[in-house]
Amino acid sequence: MQFGIFTVGDVTTDPTNGVTPTEHERIKAMVRIALKAEEVGLDVFATGEHHNPPFVPSSPTTMLGHIAAQTSKLILSTSTTLITTNDPVKIAEDFAMLQHLADGRVDLMMGRGNTGPVYPWFGQDIRQGIPLAIENYALLRKLWREDVVDWEGKFRTPLQGFTSTPRPLDGVPPFVWHGSIRSPEIAEQAAYYGDGFFANHIFWPKEHFQQLIAFYRQRFEHYGHGSADQAIVGLGGQAFIRPKSQDAWNEFRPYFDNAPVYGHGPSLEEFTDQTPLTVGSPQEVIDKTLTFREHFGDYQRQLFLMDHAGLPLKTVLEQLDLLGEHVIPVLRKELDALRPAHVPDAPTHESLKAAARVEASV
Repeated sequence: MQFGIFTVGDVTTDPTNGVTPTEHERIKAMVRIALKAEEVGLDVFATGEHHNPPFVPSSPTTMLGHIAAQTSKLILSTSTTLITTNDPVKIAEDFAMLQHLADGRVDLMMGRGNTGPVYPWFGQDIRQGIPLAIENYALLRKLWREDVVDWEGKFRTPLQGFTSTPRPLDGVPPFVWHGSIRSPEIAEQAAYYGDGFFANHIFWPKEHFQQLIAFYRQRFEHYGHGSADQAIVGLGGQAFIRPKSQDAWNEFRPYFDNAPVYGHGPSLEEFTDQTPLTVGSPQEVIDKTLTFREHFGDYQRQLFLMDHAGLPLKTVLEQLDLLGEHVIPVLRKELDALRPAHVPDAPTHESLKAAARVEASV
């Protein structure tokens, strides 16, 4: 079981003191958070991709490459790579290069994003979002798996005798998760290829994501990749932790109430009741996170959103200390003990390389 954090990289005013970090401060803070994640024993750091204010992570591979040079164990991922508006050739090259720099500690999550205007900014039509995601990913897989590629599709110029460089490390492409909050077509795509499916269920009730994940599992089995309970599932989550529950509620409330994403909507009490957000003690975070397995079955990756809504860096680092010391060790032990032997761990570069060796020897 992999545990980690993901960031959306928002630049948000701290509602308790009116201070807004600069873009430079926010970027540096994200790097510091990633280094802290490794320090406290987390497995994964993931960053989103955005091309509009108030977000700063427009170049995820640049940031992850910088973090790779300062870490040794942390898996570096995206929590969205925009498969619809990025050129698949550039994705293939960028992530293969990152693979080499990070000695394989790389995977990525494909998504369409949630910002409509990004499509025309990069010369695409939002009405073609699903077809773009399907065609672009098919090309990306081909670029990673074939040394010389001929290609003709609908959304880009043809390729003739093209070789993407560098080639994937050890001949093994990065593992791919497909992230979606509403599209069964993306769950179908993940299942078709035997890739991972990531349900970032931080906003909506669990019943919505239960349907998506159940559909993905069913189709994963249909395509012959294994039984439904062997499908590779990742989940999002949110937490704000203090040793005492009431302190957590009192401290987090002004950030929640004014957050650009969900502020001025449901109350904090309503939101924690209806979504995975947990505000409270380490034990309360443990208890609620353990219910995710009851709702979605055994899964392979759990990422928490910890650094949004204007929370100062000092507070986020304190959150990671509590998460790493008091929450993750218990969750890891409990969930690993419950997982049946036939349910796989999350793929890593080493496990994918071993599987490729076995396949080549058959």
